[in-house]
Amino acid sequence: MSPTDVIEQLAERLEAGDATGALALYGSDATFVVEPGTLAAGSEAIGAALQRFAAMRPTFTSDVEQVVYSGDLALVTNRWTLSGVGPDGEALQLAGRSADVLRRTNEGTWKIAIDDPWGGGQ
Repeated sequence: MSPTDVIEQLAERLEAGDATGALALYGSDATFVVEPGTLAAGSEAIGAALQRFAAMRPTFTSDVEQVVYSGDLALVTNRWTLSGVGPDGEALQLAGRSADVLRRTNEGTWKIAIDDPWGGGQ
């Protein structure tokens, strides 16, 4: 699975309401930018944040713009939109340009090390 495949799997698992499956795509020491200025570090915090995203019953569209490799690291930039339901039951629309860093494991798979859905500017 390539870094791009991992990002696509993340969206698919969240759309399916599978926050546990989404969390499996992250490294054990990963960091997730929940919103600008708010970080979730480690499996427990990231899992809780992913549960909140999955609860939105999201539908994602994405357009990977670029993948840059440096050894066992990859930077994926991606324009995305999310349609879902907010905590108040109202329709919700979000959009952004993500910057995600993935690391290749010793087994050759890619895991998300840094997930910043807000990191590429708007």
